[in-house]
Amino acid sequence: MRTFLTVLTGILLTFQVIAQDLTYAEKLGYPKGAKVIIMHVDDVGMSYDSNIGAIKAIEEGVATSLSVMMPCPWVPGFVHYFKNNPKTDAGLHLTLTSEWKDYRWGPLAGKANVPNLVDEEGAMWRNVQGTATHATADDIEKEIRSQLDRARSMGFEPTHMDSHMGTLFARADYLERYLKVGMEQKIPVMFPGGHDHMIMKEIGTAGLKLEQAQAIGKQLWEAGLPVLDDLHNISYDWNQYKNQKVSDEVLQKYKTDKYIESFKDLQPGVTMVIMHCTATTEVFEHISDSGNNRRGDLLAMIDPALKKYIQNNGYILTTWRELKERRDKVK
Repeated sequence: MRTFLTVLTGILLTFQVIAQDLTYAEKLGYPKGAKVIIMHVDDVGMSYDSNIGAIKAIEEGVATSLSVMMPCPWVPGFVHYFKNNPKTDAGLHLTLTSEWKDYRWGPLAGKANVPNLVDEEGAMWRNVQGTATHATADDIEKEIRSQLDRARSMGFEPTHMDSHMGTLFARADYLERYLKVGMEQKIPVMFPGGHDHMIMKEIGTAGLKLEQAQAIGKQLWEAGLPVLDDLHNISYDWNQYKNQKVSDEVLQKYKTDKYIESFKDLQPGVTMVIMHCTATTEVFEHISDSGNNRRGDLLAMIDPALKKYIQNNGYILTTWRELKERRDKVK
């Protein structure tokens, strides 16, 4: 997830400068000073464990939104759930890498149509750098559209789109195609176009110009889409117990405490909080070594202590679906 923060720095330099006044939360009709958060679960459809974890985090916890990796094997399992629960706030986790060693997937557009998006094993490249080095912007757009087409063919209309591993922020031409499809299809896209307090704090001053991020936000807003004020994208780095045998109680307290501490830095506006809730079984360790991190996210989301903290501090939980409905009412 650090990749997103790194590549975003270079991309934003290509956009013109504008001024920022009201938060996008206020523009969407929330009270002045409101701290509005989307509690968002990534990587749905990647595995059975990912599906169960995301569903549990939403049904039993404070998670409000999720996004689906359409090229992955367990997508049908989630879509079948979605059809029985159509109010679930579910988007596309646009997937342009295949990062694990033994568990992999290829592009939905097919190798013949996106040859530069495929590695020697017939899967997508293992990391953002591999994709950015080889794949053209045309390959990227074709694959975005193929993933959207699969969703719609399955009867799943996404409430938003975002980017797995931040790949769509790796090059200016990739970002342009991502924004283009979102604006054309009237699907909200994940992009922090507001005050960006948390992201600026993460990146520091390594070339990122706040006004340029806001220019993209203005572009999306004028296209009729809601815009994020900020992005909380740090939970994947909370890895104290990465390779240790540890109880659920220890994991839950650790992750809940980390979320609560980080939320003290949230500023007024709409913030998307990214997490990876997974109900890990014995199989998951053969996919990834991130099981403790992901299980910890799930345990935090269902922790009454986190729910109480959110309620006591007046945070407003929302979804991409609600943001788009509010945006549609703004003239």
